[in-house]
Amino acid sequence: MNQPIKNNKILVAPLNWGLGHAVRCIPIIIALKNEGFIPVLAGDGDSLSYLRQIFPDLKSYELPSTSVEYTSKGSLLKYKLLQQAPFLFKTVLKERKCVEEIHRIEELSGIISDNRFGIRLESIPSIYITHQLRVLSGSTSRLTSKLHENIFSRFDECWVPDFENNGLAGRLSHPMEKNTKIRFIGPLSGFKKRDEEKRIDILVVLSGPEPQRSILESKVKEELSGYNGKCLIVKGLIEKNQVFSRDKNLTLVNFMLRSELERTVSKSHLIISRSGYTSIMDYYKMESKAFFIPTPGQYEQEYLAEYLRGKGVADFSRQSEFTLDKIKNLKAFEGFRHKKTSNPDFDKSLFDVFRKSVKSK
Repeated sequence: MNQPIKNNKILVAPLNWGLGHAVRCIPIIIALKNEGFIPVLAGDGDSLSYLRQIFPDLKSYELPSTSVEYTSKGSLLKYKLLQQAPFLFKTVLKERKCVEEIHRIEELSGIISDNRFGIRLESIPSIYITHQLRVLSGSTSRLTSKLHENIFSRFDECWVPDFENNGLAGRLSHPMEKNTKIRFIGPLSGFKKRDEEKRIDILVVLSGPEPQRSILESKVKEELSGYNGKCLIVKGLIEKNQVFSRDKNLTLVNFMLRSELERTVSKSHLIISRSGYTSIMDYYKMESKAFFIPTPGQYEQEYLAEYLRGKGVADFSRQSEFTLDKIKNLKAFEGFRHKKTSNPDFDKSLFDVFRKSVKSK
């Protein structure tokens, strides 16, 4: 590990909409530390709490809450989010003030914002991370994509955690128009594939916002109660102590830290989860076999599930239609497989933009 360089602090700030944004920042934070940079964390809610658990040695700052209210009816989610647009706009303005104050205290040399619109400064290199260069929203997809492009174009670079060709996110990770600020950096995952004996028949990994997380938990427990194999359900609840329990033939645990989840995924024949992009990157890294249940109303997850089905990688089901029969015959789906040309390590040259900033001070 390189020694920290004076005035070489990089702010890393993930969005707090589920843990996915924080999780995919982990390999970046580790790479920053290995290259002699000093990561400074910023965020809110469970996302920041999770990173503080993983990196207790790093300084961190609270940002204005980005949490939004979801609905039990997926068809109404789009309109629910539109109603909260004024709140989100005010949050962005608050973020700008917060990042200016953090920079005053820490003398930052750079910023990495994972989908936080207001976390950037014109005086230092500011990087934006997203896999959604096209933001799907039904009939308004072109409008929402253009609005998002207007946002990430204000940053110095936009890092896309996908392959430029034949990627994991399909057309989501490709802009409607050419943009010179976009850099494809390959999938981001802290998982490492390991050879383990498959001892778990079905691993269910729950995640995402309420009330949909709880609705899916009830659904899979009901359906898998008739399954004879070994099932483990990770409930995805961020709590102080880990608790295992039994419910008929099912083993349940409230949460797992990344290292334990990595081992558990390695031991599992099939993983059932949401089709969030961070989960997809993890399963790609582990070469897992997966079955997806998109969050109702989230166009992104629905598209990704359909896209991966079309490629013969993984099948999926709508949440309301999920039954045990859906997973009894998955032989037509090969699971995730590595590209031969993929680089397992994070490309350290991406940090050159920050090295130049340090030298100029």
